[in-house]
Amino acid sequence: QVQLVESGGGLVQAGGSLRLSCVVSGGTFSSYTMGWFRQAPGKERDFVATINGSGGRLDYADSVKGRFTISRDNAKNTVYLQMNDLKPEDTAVYYCAAREAPYTLSRILSRYDYWGQGTQVTVSS
Repeated sequence: QVQLVESGGGLVQAGGSLRLSCVVSGGTFSSYTMGWFRQAPGKERDFVATINGSGGRLDYADSVKGRFTISRDNAKNTVYLQMNDLKPEDTAVYYCAAREAPYTLSRILSRYDYWGQGTQVTVSS
């Protein structure tokens, strides 16, 4: 059974930084493409960033490009999302997700097989 557990969310002022972590247990971590998504109140869950199994390929939503960095440590079964220059519009529940396809990136929610429970990020103005 594959489980994903996010941590690192919290309350931060605009312009601040947070680093989210997602630890994956079960399965072979390096065989998963990993993604971060977020869902603001009353809105759909949106793509934020994704990274392939080796960590050599990345993709970001335009809204976070240049401010957020996704990375992974396959020895620790962990994927990270470093978020800098946070804005109030970044406020959302952030979810990590795993896709059983190590080479192909995807921005589409339905292509991910496993999801974490989410961690709240609140950015005050």
